[in-house]
Amino acid sequence: MARTIYEKATRALLADMLVDLGLKPGQVFTTSRAIEWFEQHYPKLQPSSIRAHLVQASTNDRSRLHHSSMNASDDLLFKVDSGLFRLYEPGKDPAPIHELVPGDVAREEEITAAMEDDDEDRGALVGSSEFLLERDLQRYLAENLECIEPGLKLYEADGVRGIEFEAGGGRRIDILAVDRTGAFVVLELKVSKGYDRVVGQLLRYVNWVRQNLAETGQRVRGIIVCRTMSEDLRLACASIPDVDLFEYQLSVTVSRVAALDVHEGRRALGGEQN
Repeated sequence: MARTIYEKATRALLADMLVDLGLKPGQVFTTSRAIEWFEQHYPKLQPSSIRAHLVQASTNDRSRLHHSSMNASDDLLFKVDSGLFRLYEPGKDPAPIHELVPGDVAREEEITAAMEDDDEDRGALVGSSEFLLERDLQRYLAENLECIEPGLKLYEADGVRGIEFEAGGGRRIDILAVDRTGAFVVLELKVSKGYDRVVGQLLRYVNWVRQNLAETGQRVRGIIVCRTMSEDLRLACASIPDVDLFEYQLSVTVSRVAALDVHEGRRALGGEQN
């Protein structure tokens, strides 16, 4: 069971907030209003945790699938826009997103978006040496962080996991982890070639974690993972402390399986009957 700061889990406190605010169907509230309510009633909770629970409770936000503890009791909200929510209305709103199955509309949208993202990142197709989607790479690494370094594990606090971790302004950290020394580790992922522009994105997240999550003196470092590193990216990171670069490789081995001799089986059956 995940550790909770208060006697009630944050998901239950969020439900209490909705009752306390006296929201009516169709009435919209903001992320800021939710954070203000928690600051008044449960000040120990981090704004990042509150944002993550708003996502988890939003029936139409696919990012809720990154929360492994998500269940039907979290079907509380409908996301109207970035930072805007209202109460979920069963029968009126689309059915809550609980899982993605192969071939569904959401999955097709993800694939289309991935292929249209950047000219430099196109070409990560089936049969190549790359993951098809950044989300596939993200999922694999989140479950196998020790392949990067021993003792590295996914950050988790108050039921919030470090996948697509809310970092303010609608931004999300690909993976937020903790190493064996207790330092925060921010992972930025690219399925294809890594370019120098990713450095600014990583450093923004690293400093956001320093400002919002890290204790005084707690180390925060960054890791960039991609299939190949551009020379510009390597040069850009050459003098930046606490930033490491990793390239991934995929390997698939296929072995032929001997075919069954169905005629031999018929002969054996015929012999038994005689």
